[in-house]
Amino acid sequence: MSFHGASLQEPAFPDDDGSADPEVAAALAAYDADPAAGHRAALAALQDARLLVPVVAVLTEVEHDDDGRARDKSSEMAAVLVTGRDGRTALLAFTSVDTMRAWNPEARPVAVPAREAARSALHDDAAAVVVDITGPALFPIEGQDLHDLADGLVLRPVEGGWGWTRPLGG
Repeated sequence: MSFHGASLQEPAFPDDDGSADPEVAAALAAYDADPAAGHRAALAALQDARLLVPVVAVLTEVEHDDDGRARDKSSEMAAVLVTGRDGRTALLAFTSVDTMRAWNPEARPVAVPAREAARSALHDDAAAVVVDITGPALFPIEGQDLHDLADGLVLRPVEGGWGWTRPLGG
């Protein structure tokens, strides 16, 4: 849509009400109950899902008044990267507004496809995307899975297991 020299992008998820996709929620619950058995199915459910990447205000400049008190001069909005105990960083993402608000009620959601969240994580040199860090089921996308998701590969059931494949025409 455009008007008088400006253009606005159509929403990527026009009917999104901020709720978790029921299929994704069920797959994450199955993963939480049995991580070894449910990991691939949860990742397959997430690969085409909408995720909410939180952005928060980050102070970029402080000024001082005549009495020496500091006050915000300018800030920017930034996606959130967290550092784990092992020193690796991860981009946070959430399946719903409620799970994001449980983590930080001040954060603002940016709706993105899971593949875009994976690309953003790699662009920021993060080692993972951590989905729903506050639960109900924390799910990491890391390692080769993160790269394959970012590269647009599709996780499918194959011969009794799972495999990453190129989409038709891709």
